[in-house]
Amino acid sequence: MLKLIFKGFMLILFLLFSVRGMAQDIEISGVIKDVNSNEAIGGSTIKLKNSKRSAVADRQGRFKLAVPQQKNTGKLLISYLGYKSDSISIDTNKKYYEILLDTKSDALNEVVVTGVSRATLTKENPVPIVSVSKKKIEQSSESNIIDVLVRNVPGLNAVKTGPNISKPFIRGLGYNRVLTLYDGIRQEGQQWGDEHGIEVDAYNIERSEVIKGPASLMYGSDALAGVVSLMSSMPGIDDGLLHGKVLSEYQSNNGLIGNGVGLFYSKNHWAFALRGSYRIAKNYSNAIDGRVYNTGFRETNASGTVRYQTSKGNSTLNLTLYDNIQGIPDGSRDSLTRKFTHQIYEGDLDDIKNRPIVSDALLNSYALSPLHQHIQHYRIYNNNHYALGEGDIDVMLAFQQNIRREYNHPTMPDQAGMFVRLNTLNYGVKYNAPKILNTEFTFGINGMYQNNLNKNATDFPIPDYSLFDAGAYVFAKWKYDRWTIGGGVRSDLRYLKANDFYTSTNAQTGFGQHVSPEEDPNANLQFPSFDKSFGGISLSLGTTYQLNDQVSLKANIARGYRAPSITEFASNGLDPGAHIIYLGNRDFKPEFSLQEDIGADITLKDLSMSFSVFNNNIQNYIYLSQLLDAAGNPIISAQGDKTYQYQQSSAQLYGFETTFNLHPESWKGFSFDNSFSMIYGFNRKVIFKDKKAGGEYLPLIPPVRLLSSISQDIKLNSKLVPAMNFRAEGEYNGAQNRYLALNDTETATSSYLLFNVAAGATINYSKKHPLQVQVQVNNLFNETYQSNLSRLKYFEYYEQSSNGYRGIQGMGRSIGVKVICSF
Repeated sequence: MLKLIFKGFMLILFLLFSVRGMAQDIEISGVIKDVNSNEAIGGSTIKLKNSKRSAVADRQGRFKLAVPQQKNTGKLLISYLGYKSDSISIDTNKKYYEILLDTKSDALNEVVVTGVSRATLTKENPVPIVSVSKKKIEQSSESNIIDVLVRNVPGLNAVKTGPNISKPFIRGLGYNRVLTLYDGIRQEGQQWGDEHGIEVDAYNIERSEVIKGPASLMYGSDALAGVVSLMSSMPGIDDGLLHGKVLSEYQSNNGLIGNGVGLFYSKNHWAFALRGSYRIAKNYSNAIDGRVYNTGFRETNASGTVRYQTSKGNSTLNLTLYDNIQGIPDGSRDSLTRKFTHQIYEGDLDDIKNRPIVSDALLNSYALSPLHQHIQHYRIYNNNHYALGEGDIDVMLAFQQNIRREYNHPTMPDQAGMFVRLNTLNYGVKYNAPKILNTEFTFGINGMYQNNLNKNATDFPIPDYSLFDAGAYVFAKWKYDRWTIGGGVRSDLRYLKANDFYTSTNAQTGFGQHVSPEEDPNANLQFPSFDKSFGGISLSLGTTYQLNDQVSLKANIARGYRAPSITEFASNGLDPGAHIIYLGNRDFKPEFSLQEDIGADITLKDLSMSFSVFNNNIQNYIYLSQLLDAAGNPIISAQGDKTYQYQQSSAQLYGFETTFNLHPESWKGFSFDNSFSMIYGFNRKVIFKDKKAGGEYLPLIPPVRLLSSISQDIKLNSKLVPAMNFRAEGEYNGAQNRYLALNDTETATSSYLLFNVAAGATINYSKKHPLQVQVQVNNLFNETYQSNLSRLKYFEYYEQSSNGYRGIQGMGRSIGVKVICSF
């Protein structure tokens, strides 16, 4: 009898396990957004009630979760710090969910993913970081994405060479001290150059985050000043239908015409995206200079994405293509009429003060000068993120190629003056370990291999070289009650190698050329070989303390590391696009910074405030200084090219940023936003003590800046036009009298105030396809001004000016119209 009962019991167990084994999981997916802003909530948790199964939304707020059949009528629990938790019932007939979370009224709920091991609330992150949303990007009318970020991030500025060339500067530091990321991949081009911008498609940026301060711990060398992280748009709706976005814009000042399109498809495990854009602009204008010759451009972009996603993680393969033909202004003009002139001869035949005047027809044309630069940038990269036990792992591999040609020979317009090709292989592995005793540990390695090659050119500012970069780090974050403490350590090694590089003069053209000693025994050894390594340790330790849900106090100290760039270390020649002859120094040591930050974030029902005070001491600070001849005059070539040599000393930068945003809960849609930043920079070399403009002040330090804006979003009781927005803003830049006058490197800059206004509307031209229309007027009153970070300010070849203005002024009034159609 017992034997029979036992057999029956085993049969029942067998049947039960057989049925369970035959039962298949049902995969559901969806997106989690903020109910008010409609922005994705990356890092939010989706958990199946009464089960250990869960998922974490990616940075676009998307998730996938495998649900056992026996629980397909259960509940999903959705939570994220700073938001009210929610639960929804699983519908057996529904596979895709759009979940909207509401913020706690007094929460500091902004989520950031750059420079942290896991998605983190701003109030828990001791490092100063600002995010710029998709909404702010789409409602801005600027010439490039960096200028959009400058308008939204205090402490972020840009060195400009015309409308489409903006190099990001964070707290007075730029070039190779600011690392730009594109989908987490470090942007590697010839970023030491002044005369080209960031090689990205501005119409394909979904969101951006800016870290202010040393971020070497996660990224290694070149993040000494901070990080600008750009995140591309990705498929967001998993319904098996084709979705897309079409964008068109026009800007009146330089006749900019831009068009972009994105197509997105996602179903089950697979998602696809195709994107493309084309922008063209002619010379910009202002009230003093008229149209500024050779500042137009023609830019083309294309990209594609394939993603495979499961409940355990995802793999993404991306390909991007960037092609930009960009004018290179030199500022030459007639001394009496102040009209721009253009170069038609070379060498001794070219007299910069007697060049022919550019015709009005050519100034107002979209045709680009034969003297221009052509920049191409290609990327193919693979990101992988998967759960690994109770932890998760990220693996990244990327290849990018940057090709830069600068054409500066009017007698041979097809001959590039500079032609360099840079190949970069990026790699990285990051493991987030399971939480232990309220502590999250992250371990990672990343780096890159580079190879730079000079091709058929006549000028060679840098040699051919190879670079290998590797770093390993560990980061820990401990959280208990109101305290969060995070910190880590990183070790880096960079290896540079180059062979002897010989040049000679081509007998037929009279231009320089790259040769071997066998081809020309009398060749000049322009770049002797080198075999050099640099290394450094980066450290970071910070804490936040939440006094309550509304107030968060922060403190952070970080030691950053940066190896000298190739121009700082080995340059010896003309960069024709920058009109600068660069001279490097092979005895340079790596830069090390020690920066302290103290700040607070306050978010109340009707207003929010923040402030951050920083102090940054840099050892072995590298900077450019113009060379003079024996008589004390700048060394300038016949074509107006100046000579600069890199120097090294100690430096100190300090300052603060603050924001004040008023958004009364009783006044729906209204916002009064203000940001203020102030930065001081000093060269601490003993010989410059108390010399002020005579050498004590650092170059390229932004002046005091105040940006104030009043905006109003209006929801209308109309099916055709359900929403409108209005904005008015003023931008004040103070006078900069703390400049590097030594060797005529810089001059003083006057203060100026610019006003901008904007209005927009959402138009439902069909039931499911909203149309967004935005109109913006920049420099409303056509103010004449020069930014102290504009390189065009120094494009002047006369001691006196017939109209009282020297150099080139900034852009005048511009009316921008942008139309975005989603489907």
